[in-house]
Amino acid sequence: MKKQVKKSESKESPKKRKTTPKKSNENVGGEEGAGKNFNFYWIYAVVGVVLLGMILLNSDGGGKEIQFSDFKIHVESGDVDHVIHDGRVYKVFLTESARGQLSNDDEESNAVMKGLFSGHDLWFSMPPGDSYTEDYKALTDSNNIDSKYEPVNEWGQQMFSWIFFLVIMIVVWMFIMKRIGGGGPGGNQIFNIGKSKAKLHQKGDKTQVTFDDVAGVDEAKEELEEIVDFLMKPEKYTRLGAKIPKGALLVGSPGTGKTLLAKAVAGEAQVPFFSLSGSDFVEMFVGVGASRVRDLFKQAKEKAPSIIFIDEIDAIGRARGKNANFSSNDERENTLNQLLTEMDGFDSNSGVIILAATNRADVLDNALLRAGRFDRQIYVDMPDVNERKAIFHVHLKPIQSDETIDIDLLAKQTPGFSGADIANVCNEAALFSARKDKKKVGHTDFNEAIDRIVGGLEKRSRVISPGEKKTIAFHEAGHATVSWLLEYASPLVKVSIIPRGKSLGAAWYLPHERQITTSEQIFDEMCAALGGRAAEQIMFGKISTGALSDLEKVTKQAHAMVTVYGLNEKVGNISYYDSGGETSFTKPYSESTARIIDEEVSKIIEKAYVKAKDILSANKSKLVEVAEALLKDEVIFKEDVERILGPRSFKDEEVGVKLIVETDQVANEVADSKADESDNEPKSE
Repeated sequence: MKKQVKKSESKESPKKRKTTPKKSNENVGGEEGAGKNFNFYWIYAVVGVVLLGMILLNSDGGGKEIQFSDFKIHVESGDVDHVIHDGRVYKVFLTESARGQLSNDDEESNAVMKGLFSGHDLWFSMPPGDSYTEDYKALTDSNNIDSKYEPVNEWGQQMFSWIFFLVIMIVVWMFIMKRIGGGGPGGNQIFNIGKSKAKLHQKGDKTQVTFDDVAGVDEAKEELEEIVDFLMKPEKYTRLGAKIPKGALLVGSPGTGKTLLAKAVAGEAQVPFFSLSGSDFVEMFVGVGASRVRDLFKQAKEKAPSIIFIDEIDAIGRARGKNANFSSNDERENTLNQLLTEMDGFDSNSGVIILAATNRADVLDNALLRAGRFDRQIYVDMPDVNERKAIFHVHLKPIQSDETIDIDLLAKQTPGFSGADIANVCNEAALFSARKDKKKVGHTDFNEAIDRIVGGLEKRSRVISPGEKKTIAFHEAGHATVSWLLEYASPLVKVSIIPRGKSLGAAWYLPHERQITTSEQIFDEMCAALGGRAAEQIMFGKISTGALSDLEKVTKQAHAMVTVYGLNEKVGNISYYDSGGETSFTKPYSESTARIIDEEVSKIIEKAYVKAKDILSANKSKLVEVAEALLKDEVIFKEDVERILGPRSFKDEEVGVKLIVETDQVANEVADSKADESDNEPKSE
């Protein structure tokens, strides 16, 4: 039932400052600011004019349509003054007295049209040669009605109609072109789509970020500082025959400071700096990506010495030929091919350096990684305790914190946290303090922030039945007891049965930040993870679904022992770990070997479960005391556990605090299997 909460994998530690819009930053492709002064009311006006034109060109002049029989009645009543026709449409003009008898509604509705056109009152149509034509002639002659024939100039009317709509279309087209191509170099035209979208930071820009704002990645800073120094003092290196590196690839987990380092380079280099994302090259139109690559490098060469930074380069740099379902000539591969050509195409003294960042270096094309393109691969790792301390120093500067804040303790409390996680901790602590109307941020605020980020928000209002609460308490007590009594298990700091997020209980441990891990250490961690289920079995004679995350964790650990690290005697010193992802859809072993692996994994887990039950059975009274303390106080600390179980007989290296959460629900985040299969250490805490 134990689940290690996977923390947010971001590690940037930028200094929190007010940022102001940078007027000197340019959008090289000319798309930023397109149509800023464009007003959509102009489009509405054009549409209105079109509709009005359609009404006017197709209007009958405002008169009321009638039938010939109605016309005959009006003639016999003496209401008709005269008629004008073109052989098809007959426009009837009434006498003044007859017009006054028309309804007010008809008069108001036709007033506008009568003012624009001839102002006839009635009209009817009658095709030439109709049987009523003779009747019409006889009727008008016998009643002395003036009937005048006026032929319509159809050619002129059609010509006017075409010219009118042509003008309207030209106006609409001009507005569309202004909207699409507005702003920036390249002209106001739709063909601007092939221009680069990179933002240009010119020399002298105040980017607000320098190397002083970057903490916890000293080795990566040194590499990039050398590149900056080469751009600013090239003679220092060229006099010895050295050549500037053509490119550097920043590799690391999300948020480990890759983009922040690039921002610092932009602030320190004092040369034109082009920045864009890998996805900026991608478009639905064929050839656009390659065109943007060419345009980007063209502008960079014109402003050399300069730097190009491509964030998330894996969007276009994925290895070619691995997607069998897609054509080898797809747009992404065309873009990559053009990028490869440009990177290796300019000469060594051109002064254009390429920086790129990715958290998926394993999926990049080998041609992109070779020397001559990316000469350096700079790994930005998660910070250790000393680096976390430096990052805390950066992020605490703008915060009104209490003088008693122990930064060393905060660094120890946050193992596995990235710079972005630490920035979030500082911000959450300030928010907690503000909610309480405190003048300064204290250590309790930081503790609450850490608990909030890793375990979720406390949900004291969640309704839990007494029986379930008792089960949760014994489950947590089982974890605490087993981990306290095993040498290599992480020692306990605090246990809680207050629900957080989806979890029903949480335990804080002091794990060792090991670089390598032995099979004994992994096995003890598995025993501690299964202590919750073992306690349920011993106390209630039955088990619950609350051990789901515990089982998931120990299964991954046991599987890694057998198939990754070669820690199983029967399978032997063999590793089936696929670091390159070349066997994603196939197993690198036979069916008989798969059966052996399944059997050995099951044996390891069962052995750990039996050991956990043996420990709890031998210390059943202590287990009950821990559970009762939890039921009474809901939260107990290391001192309470030590009072019940006695001092640990093993020396603890208290390096950090890690939150492990027990839940009977499937967690939102599942640990990355590749992360669990690290070359150095399984995720055993």
